[in-house]
Amino acid sequence: MKVRYFQDTDTLYIEFRERDIFETRDLDDATLLDLDADGYVCAMTLEHASQRTDVSRLMVEGIAA
Repeated sequence: MKVRYFQDTDTLYIEFRERDIFETRDLDDATLLDLDADGYVCAMTLEHASQRTDVSRLMVEGIAA
């Protein structure tokens, strides 16, 4: 899983699995969901992230080995 914040565009990108993207769905005007060919969620993009989340703080819990 990768989390990236692009300050220049105020975009938060969360990659759940590294797969080829088959389809991108707009959940609303500022949220995109990337799906693979099997319909599994691969990534999510949040635009205007600093207004919608606390991008200044990232906490990771429950990391599996």
